[in-house]
Amino acid sequence: MAQPKKTFRWQNVEAGVNRGYAIGVLVFLLAPLFVIVPLSFNAEPYFSFTDKMLTLNPDGFSLRWYRDIIDNPQWLEAMGNSLIIAIASTALATVLGTLAAIGLARSNMPYRDFFMALLISPLVVPIVIAAAGMYFFYSSVGLAQTTLGIIFAHTALGVPFVVITMTATLSGFDRNLIKAALSLGANPMTAFYRVTLPLVAPGMISGALFAFAASFDEVVTVLFLGGPEQRTIPRQMWSGIREQISPTILAVATILIIFSSLLLLAVEMLRRRNAAHTPQR
Repeated sequence: MAQPKKTFRWQNVEAGVNRGYAIGVLVFLLAPLFVIVPLSFNAEPYFSFTDKMLTLNPDGFSLRWYRDIIDNPQWLEAMGNSLIIAIASTALATVLGTLAAIGLARSNMPYRDFFMALLISPLVVPIVIAAAGMYFFYSSVGLAQTTLGIIFAHTALGVPFVVITMTATLSGFDRNLIKAALSLGANPMTAFYRVTLPLVAPGMISGALFAFAASFDEVVTVLFLGGPEQRTIPRQMWSGIREQISPTILAVATILIIFSSLLLLAVEMLRRRNAAHTPQR
């Protein structure tokens, strides 16, 4: 029995080229990580691979730089400040961004496009310009070189992430559910907490995770607004590179890489959960 001839399809070639291009870009972006992570285990105080590391000699690897993070009070203080600022700014950004997205999701919202552009403008304006403007404004109201000022600045930078994710989540939200809750006697506040909030929670948490990551990694606004007591992890890394080059910076960078990867994994899991519970129209 004759075998059917296989036809040549350009679609398969195009798909293969696109896949290869995507893999190449991914390798190009991730290549620096494959250098930072091994160097963080270097037993010698060098930013280069030693002969013992290249030959995979166990004596060339050590956890001394990770122990230095725990033993160094400056790194511990920086971690504590970063966590406090990131948690506080994330909470504010999540509340404000969620409320703004709910308002923008209404079709009868006046000047909707203008307010949407205004809320996401921190993503468009260069961070140096935004930080400089915040510095002059916060200096005039006495918030410069204060933890509260940095929290407010990071809140402004985190709100766009919450607004974008919440707007995308609310685009597939069925508002007939709210009408049904109101028709059954629930007041608007009860309908929000019992109907709207549980359904949009995955999108809200995703936006909160992005806002947390943006605050935790932000260094420019801290350099402008922070004082000696507002030393965060990115600022400590910046100071360490300028003043005292130590592989401890690579150990902290490795921890941040793992932390960011876990955040992205959590966001992807929430996205899939939200897609699974969103009704198809």
